[in-house]
Amino acid sequence: MRTFKWRSLAAAACALATAAATVLVATPASASAALRVHAQARGKFIGTALATSPLANETAYRNIAGSEFNQITAENAMKWSDTEPNDNQYTFSGADQIVNFATANNQQVHGHTLVWHQQTPGWVQGLSATNMRNAMNDHIATVVGRYANNPTVVSWDVVNEVFEENGSFRSSFWYNTLGSGFIADAFRAARAADPDARLCINDYNVEGINAKSTAMYNLVSQLRSQGVPVDCVGFQSHLSTQYGFPNDLQQNLQRFANLGVQVRITELDVRIQGSRTSAKDTQQATYYSNVVNACLAVTACAGVTIWGFTDKYSWVPDTFPGEGFALIYDNNYSQKPAYTAVHNALDNGSTTDTTPPSTPGAPTASGVTSSGATLSWTASTDSGGSGLAGYNVYNSSGTQIATSTTNSVTLTGLSANTAYTVYVRARDGAGNLSSNSTSTTFTTTGGTSDTTAPTTPGTPTASNITSSGATLSWTASTDSGGSGLAGYNVYNSGGTQIATSTTNSVALTGLSASTDYTVYVRARDGAGNLSSNSPSVTFTTTGGTSGGCSATGTVQTQWGGGYVVQPVTVTNGSSARTSWTVTFTLPSGHTIVGSWNATLTVSGNTVTARNAAYNGNLGSGASTTFGFQVARPNSDTSTASGYTCA
Repeated sequence: MRTFKWRSLAAAACALATAAATVLVATPASASAALRVHAQARGKFIGTALATSPLANETAYRNIAGSEFNQITAENAMKWSDTEPNDNQYTFSGADQIVNFATANNQQVHGHTLVWHQQTPGWVQGLSATNMRNAMNDHIATVVGRYANNPTVVSWDVVNEVFEENGSFRSSFWYNTLGSGFIADAFRAARAADPDARLCINDYNVEGINAKSTAMYNLVSQLRSQGVPVDCVGFQSHLSTQYGFPNDLQQNLQRFANLGVQVRITELDVRIQGSRTSAKDTQQATYYSNVVNACLAVTACAGVTIWGFTDKYSWVPDTFPGEGFALIYDNNYSQKPAYTAVHNALDNGSTTDTTPPSTPGAPTASGVTSSGATLSWTASTDSGGSGLAGYNVYNSSGTQIATSTTNSVTLTGLSANTAYTVYVRARDGAGNLSSNSTSTTFTTTGGTSDTTAPTTPGTPTASNITSSGATLSWTASTDSGGSGLAGYNVYNSGGTQIATSTTNSVALTGLSASTDYTVYVRARDGAGNLSSNSPSVTFTTTGGTSGGCSATGTVQTQWGGGYVVQPVTVTNGSSARTSWTVTFTLPSGHTIVGSWNATLTVSGNTVTARNAAYNGNLGSGASTTFGFQVARPNSDTSTASGYTCA
C-alpha cells in the first residue's frame, strides 16, 4: 500500500487552520532536549541544508545533523546541474545520500530545486521553446518520480526565484523562451509525477511586505484560482545584522496563509559584517528568535529550515565578501548564542534553569607535543532542565583557552617546553557554569636548548587583491635549532600581528577598500624563536576612491558547458550615485545566456552591465549585486574576469 505523504488537497484545505505540518505529531519535550524535539512538540519542523561531502566525511557534522533537526534539504545534490548535467544522463548519488541519511534519522526531506535560472546546465538554456518545455517536463518527471513512493521526501521547491526586486518577472532563459507559463507547467508536471508531495514556490527578499512579495502573493492567488497545484510558499530569509529585521514577517506569512497555502522559512541564515562581537552575536540571536517566533505564531507555517548549521560550511563568505558567521554553530561545531535563541524560542521562551551542572572530573593530558595536547575528563551531568551544553577550559590564571561540546578537547598553539596548568568547567543550556574541576599540569615537549631562530622568510608578494582581501606568498624559511619550523606570523607596518600561517602563504580578509597595506613576515619555530623581519611589501586593495566604485565577481558554480557568476558585488565609493556601469571580459567562445539585477550588452569579448531601475542609487559605501550565466565549450575551464566599475 502506498504511504501518503500528506493529506489530499481537499482535506488539507479543510484542516489547514488547525494543523500546518501533518507529518509531525506534537509531543511534550523537556527543556534539555534537542531542537527537533522542541519543534515537534510545537507541531513544527526545524530543518537544515546539508552538503554531501562533510556528511560523508565528518562525524561531528553527521551527529549534529541527525540529532538536532527533523527536516533536511539538499544544499546542491538535488539541483539540475547535479542530477542531470547532460541531456537524459541522470545521476542520483548525492540525492540518494541525503534521502538515505534522512530515512535513517527519521527526518523528512524537502527537494530543492526543480526549475531555477541558476545551476541549470547550458544544454538546457539554448533549446527552442518546445524542446525546453519537454526537457523541463522530463526532468521533473524523472527526479520527482524517483522519490514519489518514498515517504521521506515530502515536498519540493518546484520553481525558484522567478521575480525581480521590483516585482516584475525575472528575465531568465526560462521566462525569455517560455513566458511566465513555464511556472504553471512546472507545477502541473510535478503533481503528475507525485500526487502526494507538497509543491512550493520559493524566493528571497520576500520576507517583508514589499513589491516583490506582493508580486509573489498575486501570482500564487492567480495560479490557485486557475487550479494550478501550488501548495506552499517558501521564504528564504537570508538576513544580515547590518540591515533591519523585516518586522512585518509574521503579517506577511499570515496573508499568504490566508490564500490557503502552507508557508515555511526555507533558507534562514543571519550574516554578520566584519568580525564577530558580543553585540553582533546578540543581534544575530535576536533575528533568529524573531523568525522562529513569527513561524510559531502562524498556524500554517510548517517550520524553519536553517541554510546549513555550521559556519565551517556556510555559503555566505564566498557570496558576500566581508560577511560571515551566519549560522548557529561556529567553525568548531560549538553552539553560538543563535542556537540558544532558536532553542528557547522553540521551547516557548527563556529557560528558568538556575542549577549548574555537576563538576567535571580532573582532566588528563595525552598526545602532548611541543605545541599541543589533548585533554580528557569524566563527563558532567545536568539536572536543571536546560541540558548539558559543553565545557570551558581555563589556564591557571583563569583565562578561558578552549571550549568543547564533548568531554575532551585538543589544545593547539602552545609554546614548547612549557608547563601548563588547566582546569575545566561544565556549562548548561541556560549558561550556568559548574564548579572548577581539579587542575592538572602537563609540560609540552621541546628543549630550551633551542635558541636558534629560523632563517628570514623571503619578501612576500601579494596576489588575488580585492576590495577586502589579498593572498600573500613568500619563500619559506628553514630551522636548524632542533624544535622545527612551526609557521609564520604576518605583521602590518605598525608591528601589529594580523595573521598566522603554518605554510608560506596566507589569505588576508576583512581589509578596507582602496587602502594601502604594508606588511612583513616572521618565521617561528617550535621553541617560540622568531626570525628577523622579512622585507616589507605594500599593496593597495581595490575599491572606490572618492566618488568611484569597484566590482568583484564570484563564480558560484560551474560545469563542463558553463558557469554562474553570482554575485558580482558593486561597491560604491564615498560619493552617492544614481547609476553604475560594470565592464568585464568574456573568454573567447563564451556566451551570456542569462542575467539578473542588471542589463547586459556584449561587444566582442567585452560585456557592459548597467544597473536596473531599482538598484542604481547607492549611498556612500553602499553596495548592490547582480549575476549572470555563461555557456562555454565543454573543454574550456576559464571564466569571466577583469571587472571594473564606473
